[in-house]
Amino acid sequence: MPDAKTLLKNFKNLKTLPHIGLQLTALLSDDNTTIHQIEELIRLDPTLILRLLRLVNSPYYGLREKVTSISQAIVFIGMKNLRNMVVVEALRDIYKNSVENQIFSRTKLWMHCAVVSISSQMISERVFNKKGEDAFLCGILHDIGMIVEDQIVPNMFIKVCESYNPKLMNIIDVEKEIIGTDHAAVGNILAIDWKLPVVVQDGIKNHHKVTQSLNPESIEGIIQISEYLSAKLNYTAIKAQSVTLSPPLVVHMGKSISEYKTIMKDLPDEIKKAKDIYQFEQDA
Repeated sequence: MPDAKTLLKNFKNLKTLPHIGLQLTALLSDDNTTIHQIEELIRLDPTLILRLLRLVNSPYYGLREKVTSISQAIVFIGMKNLRNMVVVEALRDIYKNSVENQIFSRTKLWMHCAVVSISSQMISERVFNKKGEDAFLCGILHDIGMIVEDQIVPNMFIKVCESYNPKLMNIIDVEKEIIGTDHAAVGNILAIDWKLPVVVQDGIKNHHKVTQSLNPESIEGIIQISEYLSAKLNYTAIKAQSVTLSPPLVVHMGKSISEYKTIMKDLPDEIKKAKDIYQFEQDA
């Protein structure tokens, strides 16, 4: 049975982020990077310029005057939001042109990841008062390993989906038994190859781990809660998928129930805004 690295060697659709995405990630990891350096890089990609200007001039930001300057646009949306936009652009195509079936759908997976990313950013910012850009990035990428499995070992992956019983087992265990690896391990290696922040790498790797010591404020904890909320709204990639929360998360949500009720109430509107910005549903 293949391991995670073997699967990725055969994955043709998206071995790496586009060159500009890798350069952008490298620049963002350097505290001395200037907006001018970012602007010069973006000028090399006309499509990215259009997406950036469309984003900053969208109703989401509600600016009174139209922004036409790249540097101004970067200031308004922030460098990490720019990075996330580049990643979303890179991912969109691999969710297209798949054979849909009753038990697994790449289209549904795309929307599931989108909802988890939006919810993760909301939780990070509203509940824990932390910047949410990395939580968004981890959310959009947390299940990317499923795409690799679906492409490279489709029969095994469908068998995983058919064998998975959320009441009896963790999907990670089913993947390891049938495929020999799991989507979290595959996604973690991709994140390392893309030189994404370590916190994002770790969040992807550990988001299915149910433990007695999981910190709700960690990115793994946030993603796990977000998957739970997305399942409640029926945004799942696999039929009948559900999420088992680590005990500390159950306690935390109980203590912060009013905040999470508000997030659940606001989440549909936030999903609609994100659809308008990132075209999550239309292009999937």
